[in-house]
Amino acid sequence: MNTCADGNFPNKFSRISDRDSFAASLFVFAILLSLFHPVLAAENTREAESAAIQWLALSDSRKYGESWDRAASLFQAAIPREQWVIAMQAMRSQLGVTQSRLTTTSKFAKTLPGAPEGEYVVVQFQRDFANKAGATESVTPMKDTDGTWKVSVYFIR
Repeated sequence: MNTCADGNFPNKFSRISDRDSFAASLFVFAILLSLFHPVLAAENTREAESAAIQWLALSDSRKYGESWDRAASLFQAAIPREQWVIAMQAMRSQLGVTQSRLTTTSKFAKTLPGAPEGEYVVVQFQRDFANKAGATESVTPMKDTDGTWKVSVYFIR
């Protein structure tokens, strides 16, 4: 029988290379990440929903300029502040005051059509206004350049 200089029997696993060790560590990390991904996505969804509701409170209070100020940089690049205020005044005067709002879905996404890759949560609400019942309100917060969740897309159907 062959023995090593230290008197032990040779083992085919006795020489694990740094590359093998790194690959094993990477594999374990990937498994752990897959286990925690749903938890992280759920936390992002909650934070984004909270940002959406706070932003909507500004619009509900007719603080349209402030809603633009607190929107994501992507949103601000898409529409000038004055144009946003005028559009919201016109739309909200037609819809009337908010009667009710119920969150129906929240969905985390890394990509959206026509938007750069990032972190997004599409939040949809069932919304009743004084002059329009059963509207679907869609608010999409994104993780902005400063690391906070801010609304990047807003529309009502």
